[in-house]
Amino acid sequence: MMVYGIASFSFLFHVLLLVSQYCCTHSNGSRVINKEMHDLQQAAIDENIFFTTNDLKVGKSIPIYFSTKSPSTYPHLLPREESDSIPFSSSQLPNLLDFFSFPKDSPQAKAMEHTLSQCELPPLRGETKFCATSLESMLDSTRGVFGLGTQFRVLTTKLLSRHTAAFQNYTVLEKPNEILSPEIVACHSMPYPYAVFYCHVKDGEHRVYEVLLGGENGERVEALGVCHVDTSQWDPNHTAFRVLGTRPGRSPVCHFFPADNLIWVASPSVL
Repeated sequence: MMVYGIASFSFLFHVLLLVSQYCCTHSNGSRVINKEMHDLQQAAIDENIFFTTNDLKVGKSIPIYFSTKSPSTYPHLLPREESDSIPFSSSQLPNLLDFFSFPKDSPQAKAMEHTLSQCELPPLRGETKFCATSLESMLDSTRGVFGLGTQFRVLTTKLLSRHTAAFQNYTVLEKPNEILSPEIVACHSMPYPYAVFYCHVKDGEHRVYEVLLGGENGERVEALGVCHVDTSQWDPNHTAFRVLGTRPGRSPVCHFFPADNLIWVASPSVL
């Protein structure tokens, strides 16, 4: 088994070193993914991260799910040299399972297959997508989206206090900051033996907000939220419409990002 040496990056970019929280340690030292746990937690997240622009008012209470796992404990992204030495392809899945010592019918194998298949799917209409397995590849691909002459920065949800309650009501404590950017790149952590991010850019107007929230038990979160202004082309069966009691095109749909997800924005601009 290959042992991964992790590069040390500055505190400013610690948020780039996040990975899916749905892992545990295999007996041989590798990282493994509990797919069933991922599905259960994802269902809870889907139910409790959506909100509307009308909720972005001081004093408004919103029920939200934020994982209790501290971002500081997430494994790091691999350096490009190491990630490039490992095949990342569905065609190599049997070899990858041998490499990581995962049985072919195990939850870990199914999770790996799912992540590889999602990364290999063609983009949807109006979407640009890529999967990043290293910090360097994420920066290069994001730079390609924004353009070589554009400065950009990364944002994420920050847990400002000890976090013990996964689900509770949060109150908006201050007027949200709107982050102005003509385009955003959203990166979502994927279940895999090492850090993989599914990143995508969608056409249409988006609004990004930093929202200071206070939980019922006193916990504080600086949450990152994105509002999709035009939902007219969304699937009518999308979870957001059921949760918010609305339908495609009727109103913007907003959602909070977990602490292990990233959003890249053109820099500066805070309104």
